[in-house]
Amino acid sequence: MSELVQIAKKDELKDGSMKAVNAAGREILLARVGDNYYAAENRCPHLGGKLAQGKLDGTVVTCPLHGSRFDLTNGRVIRWTNFTGFAAKLGKLIKSARPLTTYKIKIEDDNILVEI
Repeated sequence: MSELVQIAKKDELKDGSMKAVNAAGREILLARVGDNYYAAENRCPHLGGKLAQGKLDGTVVTCPLHGSRFDLTNGRVIRWTNFTGFAAKLGKLIKSARPLTTYKIKIEDDNILVEI
């Protein structure tokens, strides 16, 4: 059973920015792109890098540790790591690509709520 948890006010994020918030015991990445808000697990599924410390390019977030890239609209893996050659092959053998967990957002008045 899911619940809606308020995580921020709309005016707390500027367009093209993101931050980490805590909700129901989870560390969540909150991002704003235009008038849309996105929520995802803040830890990269590769090696746990804090995505809020990474880079946001449109709806794509890049992990600051190894350059893994994910689409915040659905969690899809765009690039698992920025490794090349043998290191990339070895990295995929050790830990296979996994999508980023995303959460549904609901806006009520000026409140941003996430479905946990």
